[in-house]
Amino acid sequence: MTFPSRRDDLALVEGYHSARVDVPVRLNVNESPFPPPPGWRTAYLEELAAVPFNRYPDRTARALREAIATTHGVDADHVFAGKGSNEVLQALCLAFGGPGRTVAVFEPTYALHSHIARITGTGVAVGQRHHDDFTLDLDGVGRILHEAQPAITFLTTPNNPTGLVEPREVVEAVLDAAPGLVVVDEAYAQFAPWSAIDLLADHRPLVVTRTYSKTWSLAALRLGYLIAPPQVVDALWQVILPYHLDAASQIAGRVALRFSAEMEARVEAVVHERERLTDSLRQLPVRVWPSGANFLLFRPETVDASAVWKGLVDRSVLVRDCSAWPRLTGCLRVTVGTYDENEAFLHALKEVLA
Repeated sequence: MTFPSRRDDLALVEGYHSARVDVPVRLNVNESPFPPPPGWRTAYLEELAAVPFNRYPDRTARALREAIATTHGVDADHVFAGKGSNEVLQALCLAFGGPGRTVAVFEPTYALHSHIARITGTGVAVGQRHHDDFTLDLDGVGRILHEAQPAITFLTTPNNPTGLVEPREVVEAVLDAAPGLVVVDEAYAQFAPWSAIDLLADHRPLVVTRTYSKTWSLAALRLGYLIAPPQVVDALWQVILPYHLDAASQIAGRVALRFSAEMEARVEAVVHERERLTDSLRQLPVRVWPSGANFLLFRPETVDASAVWKGLVDRSVLVRDCSAWPRLTGCLRVTVGTYDENEAFLHALKEVLA
C-alpha cells in the first residue's frame, strides 16, 4: 500500500507564506492596527450567543448579502460572500477558469491571483508593468489579452504590493479590451480615492472583490465578498462547497456594517499615518513609492534588503521582505500601523541604515 502522488501540475507550485515572527511590532501582512469597535464586539457576542450550533448555517448567507448589497446600493443577487476574498477568487477560477483556460496578471501584483489560478488547473499569462513606477503598460496589456484570450483578467487596485491606484480610465480601457471577465481586487479600496464599483453594470463582465480583513479589522474571522452581475454570482453557487460560510462569520460581517462611521474614522487615521510615514521615509536613503493602500513599498539604497529585514527583526519590528518577488529586487513592504508602531519602525530603520 502506497500514498498516491500529488498532481503533476503541482510540482512547481509553491505555497503562499508570510513570515511569522513573535515580535511586538508586526507590520508585515497589512492587517488593521486597530481592533474592532467595542460596540461591535458586544453586538456580535450577543447574536453569537443565540446561534443554534447544532444546526447548519444559512447556506446562501442571505442576511449578510442583503446587508452588503444595501451598503453598495445593489441587490443581494449581485453579492457573493466567502471565507475571505481568497475563497471568492478561488470560486471565480473554478467557475470560469480551469484546464484549457487562462487568467492574465500583470507583475508585480498580488501573488494569490497566479497561485489560485494554478491550483485550480488554470493557465496563467503574465504581463509586465512599467519598470520604474509599476504603472500598467496598456500596449503590453493589449498584447497579452490578444495572445492569451484570458477567461479572467485580474487587476488589483490599490495594487499589492506596490500601493498603486489604477486610474479609472485605465480600468475602463482594460475592461473594453478584455475578452472575458475583468476581476478588480479591491482589498484596500477604502484607502483609495475611487472604486471600480462605480463601473458595475449587469451587461458588463466586471467583478469587484472586497475583504473584511483590512478596514473592518476582522482578519481573524476570514470574510470577503464580491459584487458582480447576477449571472456571475449564479455560476459561483455551482462550484462552492455547501455551507461554506459559517454562522459566526455571517453574523460578524453583518454586524460590522452597522459601524461604518467607526470604520471610516480608522481609515482616516491610517491614511494620515501613511502620509506621515511616507514623508519620513523620503528623508532616509530609501526609495518609497506612492501608495493608496495601508502599506508602503520601499527599497533601501545603501543596505541590502535582506540585511535590513533582519536588522529590523533584531530590533523587534517585522516587515515583509518582497525582494524575491517578481520585479521587486531589493524591496520591502511595511504596513501602516499605529503612531507608536510607525515610530518604532522608523527608529529601527534609521539604526539599521546607519
